Amino acid sequence: MMVTGGWRLMTIRKEMLMHTEIDPNVRKMVTIILLVSTFIILMSQTMMITALPVIQHDVHRSLNTVQWLTTGYTLMIGVITPLSSNLYECFTNRQVFLGTLGTFIAGTLLGCVATSFGMLLAARLIQACAGGMLMSFQMTTMISIYPPEKRGSILGLSSLVIAAGPAIGPSTAGLILHFLNWHYLFILVLPFMVLACVLGYFMLPNYSTPHPIHIDFFSVVISLIGSALTLGSLTTFTVNFALGWAMLISGLVILTLFVRRQLRLTNPVLKVKIMTYPSFCLMTIVGILAFMVLLSTEQLLPIYAENVRHTGSFISGMILLPGAICNAITAFFAGKLYDQYGPKWLITTGGLLILLASIPLVTISTRSSLLTLTLAYTVRMIGNALVFSPALSEAFRALSKRENSHGSALNNTLRQSFGAVAVTMCVVIADIPASLVAGIKLAMWVTVLLAVLMLLVFWSYLAYQKRQATTL
Repeated sequence: MMVTGGWRLMTIRKEMLMHTEIDPNVRKMVTIILLVSTFIILMSQTMMITALPVIQHDVHRSLNTVQWLTTGYTLMIGVITPLSSNLYECFTNRQVFLGTLGTFIAGTLLGCVATSFGMLLAARLIQACAGGMLMSFQMTTMISIYPPEKRGSILGLSSLVIAAGPAIGPSTAGLILHFLNWHYLFILVLPFMVLACVLGYFMLPNYSTPHPIHIDFFSVVISLIGSALTLGSLTTFTVNFALGWAMLISGLVILTLFVRRQLRLTNPVLKVKIMTYPSFCLMTIVGILAFMVLLSTEQLLPIYAENVRHTGSFISGMILLPGAICNAITAFFAGKLYDQYGPKWLITTGGLLILLASIPLVTISTRSSLLTLTLAYTVRMIGNALVFSPALSEAFRALSKRENSHGSALNNTLRQSFGAVAVTMCVVIADIPASLVAGIKLAMWVTVLLAVLMLLVFWSYLAYQKRQATTL
């Protein structure tokens, strides 16, 4: 026991030394480059939401088919993110960052010249590969270069980007599509990413040292296959029910083998053992459920606005804009408040706001006021920010620096995978009844159940903390 405690103390001292050795100006520069790049990539993730009806008309495909442009993006992030922890250890931070942005630029270039749905989908999936890597890289880096006492504030900034990027994407796309065609969703993003890559090349210092670790390629292969089968089964159910079940069961079996293999390996591809830490496990689930509510709501409202109320993509994007702005502002302050007061009242208040804002959404009709829906969405986004940022910070409390990259990969993988599940599930549910309004109302009830479950998981975490305090 004393040996373990001594090792842990030595690790903490090394981490504190690393934090003090990094120049504050270097920290600031690294933070700006990473946050701006991540924001643009995450904004691109949801820019297709308001473009789906337009693209559906242009390529003559069904809504369930074109929604792969958003669901496929999220699924690919979930599939590729587990590899990020090993890449972070095998290569320098500059190599990872520049390689990631180079991949995103390649996908964006393909989207600029896409002439078919197949090319467009391929462009989105290539972009998603970079998105999955950069999200974990950004989070791991931010945790590593700042001292623990600033973790809430710095993860508040990270949460701001993670939440605000996807939230602002639909509004930005709506504005672009009001004047230009959907190709410009790629064309206008391209120069910003090229600039970020150039700035990263000249300004991003090397502050990490690669380690000669052995990558278990069999684990990589079964992780990709298992994730692809499991997540891909969600949309297959709508086309072929039997095939969907076959993909789901086989995918879950393969992922079970992957998890068991990681528990046996000395250097696992993904350190799934950290899911046994109660703070990481429970608070990651809280963050996942909050993200599922966010993505589902912002997917359903543009579908309602454009397909029921027959508004343009610009108006449907504007419905989401106030919520995106309020979410970003709230996320910034939520991180600072977490450092001072902890997560209890922030997350409880946020969850209750999400439920309160659900009233107009679950009673939606063909005559619902767009202003009322905009206000309801804004309140939901404020509540979401109060939950997401503290949950993310609390999840990493029990992790050491060496575990941060694995924690980031796991957190991002699970969040994006379940986000894709939520979006697909809600779109499919909305399409089941003969009336689209009835379907959207039913899907909104699903988001309410997710919010209730989120609060129950958080309160179980508080109960666990209380038991631990009593034991000590």
